[in-house]
Amino acid sequence: MPTEKRRPIAQFEPGSYRVNPPKNAKEVIALVREHGIQIVDLKFTDLPGLWQHFSIGLPELNDELFDDGIGFDGSSIRGFQEIHESDMLLQPDPTTVFIDPMCETPTLSMICNVIDPVLKGPYSRDPRFVARKAERHLKATGVAQTCYFGPELEFFIFDSIRFEQNTHCGYYYVDSVEGAWNSGRDEGAFGGGNLGYKPRYKEGYFPVPPHDTLQDIRSEIVLGLMNAGVQVEIHHHEVSTAGQNEIDMKFAPLVRMADNVMVYKYFVKNIARRHGKVATFMPKPLFADNASGMHCHQSLWNDKRNLFYDAKGWALTSELCRWYIGGLLKHAHALMAFCAPTTNSYRRLVPGYEAPVNLVMSQRNRSAAARIPMYSDSPNARRVEFRCPDPTANAYLAFAAMLMAGLDGIANKTDPGPPLDKNIYELSPEEAKNIAKVPGSLEESLRALEKDHDFLMRGDVFTTDLIETWLEYKWKHEVDPVRLRPHPWEFYLYFDA
Repeated sequence: MPTEKRRPIAQFEPGSYRVNPPKNAKEVIALVREHGIQIVDLKFTDLPGLWQHFSIGLPELNDELFDDGIGFDGSSIRGFQEIHESDMLLQPDPTTVFIDPMCETPTLSMICNVIDPVLKGPYSRDPRFVARKAERHLKATGVAQTCYFGPELEFFIFDSIRFEQNTHCGYYYVDSVEGAWNSGRDEGAFGGGNLGYKPRYKEGYFPVPPHDTLQDIRSEIVLGLMNAGVQVEIHHHEVSTAGQNEIDMKFAPLVRMADNVMVYKYFVKNIARRHGKVATFMPKPLFADNASGMHCHQSLWNDKRNLFYDAKGWALTSELCRWYIGGLLKHAHALMAFCAPTTNSYRRLVPGYEAPVNLVMSQRNRSAAARIPMYSDSPNARRVEFRCPDPTANAYLAFAAMLMAGLDGIANKTDPGPPLDKNIYELSPEEAKNIAKVPGSLEESLRALEKDHDFLMRGDVFTTDLIETWLEYKWKHEVDPVRLRPHPWEFYLYFDA
């Protein structure tokens, strides 16, 4: 497939407008004039976690847009309104602007909050509103002023993906020039043959080119993110064959980081497409190799003081940090309904692929659900890495849910149990049987959320309306449709029965 001819992303200078973002309509309009913008794109997130958008011309960019919002049909958005209550409003947040290099026409993008025009206030099922309420609730508790998140999103870039499901057939077919299964394929290079250098299964971590064919694409993504004001720390090839990647953003406050996750996914998908490739954040697209996670580093701060640090504590952590971990582990089954929210998530959460299925805390150990990274002794570096989430999560809801679980742990001084600082996968059966595990399916997670959600509703952060809608959507549109369809492997197992 030929690559699309587009303006190079690096043409835009690093965005000072995200370092010192506009605060109001006047400053946004000045930015539009400075950069010769012709279209303004308004983006918002549906309940499952995908960006939606529509665009306006410059005459519509005025004070009224920021004060009163602009209308749209909420009944056409997943998880939003019914047809008889469809009128909704989008209200742009001027602090979220970035020049959108995915568009040929000079375009400025803004992330919006969803407004209910009848109630004349924020919409209860707007995921960004939930995240904003979580930050507000944190301050109201007096525990801390800021919760920082640093998610590590992994993803695959493939050369082709085909899939189909109907009454009489169902299949998927993934292909990648990097796939180890292609080591014997005639690829047509230089009149025939194969150029080799396919990362072996589970050996894709850190090889240089020519094994790593995606270095320049990742670099282009990084430059685009930096130009849009998203700080990036590192990028590299990940463990799996066939193009698994990771780009790590610098930590940021909860809502800002959730915004950054949406920008990140947008850039990854579109830049891959420019190169004639396709990116996916689906956790487990390949059988028998590593899957994609979204390990979430998090910490609580008052001003410039990290409340998770204690020079005399286990792994240099404070008691408050360990209570926070206790909350994550206590509510992990319910959390997975937001943090690992797809049926495919549970193809990843199985032992043997660095999957964090064990609900224990540990230092350095990647087989534990809650890990304390030990790269540095600096007080600023002390944090907990919750490793169960994956990148299909709606970041606004997942981050808010994890914060609420941690705050519940602090409020109740929840003991996370003793640390387990050894390879959990190599424990004896007697030792392993006493370790709690994450749910084995989306059904289990949803049932856990049905029983355990009071901690999410404190401070009106999550509402009964949102939780019930989430559960209904997941059962109706994901769990039941997957359960009703025959699986290809069932034909191998049972056709001759």
